[in-house]
Amino acid sequence: MIGDALRMALGTLTALPVPAPRTIDRRVAGGAMLLAPLAAVPLAVLAGLVVLAGDALGLPAIAVAGLAVGAVGLASRGLHLDGLADTADGLGASFDRERALEIMRRGDSGPTGVATLVLVLIVQCGALSGAISAGHGVTAATAGTLVSRWVLALCCTRGVPSARPDGLGATVAGSIRLPWTVATLCAAAGFATLAPGLEWWRGPVAVAAAVAAAGLVLWRCTTRLGGITGDVLGACVEIAAATAWLALAP
Repeated sequence: MIGDALRMALGTLTALPVPAPRTIDRRVAGGAMLLAPLAAVPLAVLAGLVVLAGDALGLPAIAVAGLAVGAVGLASRGLHLDGLADTADGLGASFDRERALEIMRRGDSGPTGVATLVLVLIVQCGALSGAISAGHGVTAATAGTLVSRWVLALCCTRGVPSARPDGLGATVAGSIRLPWTVATLCAAAGFATLAPGLEWWRGPVAVAAAVAAAGLVLWRCTTRLGGITGDVLGACVEIAAATAWLALAP
């Protein structure tokens, strides 16, 4: 089961070529979301290496931040960025739930989605560049990438419904029991105290801020759309990343 869960996490959240899971059921889906931070380790390492290379070449902090954010986006096939844009389009479409979900399903980005995507990317790059200028860019790049994937446990906690009867959201919605969600988020806060180059409390604050921001997005989507979809998960990841980098920027 763990092997299938890890393959599902890697295959869903990264562009790494991995074999397909032999079985996908509720246990495997829940395990995949719990293992999301582990699957994101290659992305975090990539972000850190880009920042290191940018520092070594003497590139401007904002350019390095843009390259790091872009590298993570490409290494995850733009999945979460697309989810953010589609979710924004759905939420901004109308008060009709079915129409909103249909707009999200189309896959093309409207003005609301594009504007939201640009705004969030500006915030991500600006916040990460602040951390780079402050001298802890590598830590911020890696920690923000990992923390943003850690919030997926919250999004898939038992009691969070799926907005549709099919799709990724239906597979993972409610697949994680609350004690496991609490345990994995506490683990994130615990690991964050060890973040090099930061005061011990800065990492946990970034985790708490990211979880709170993702929780607000999750609440809005469940009340407006009736549950989560794969796009909603992507939106939560990108908002969590922006929030974590803001918390680590000074």
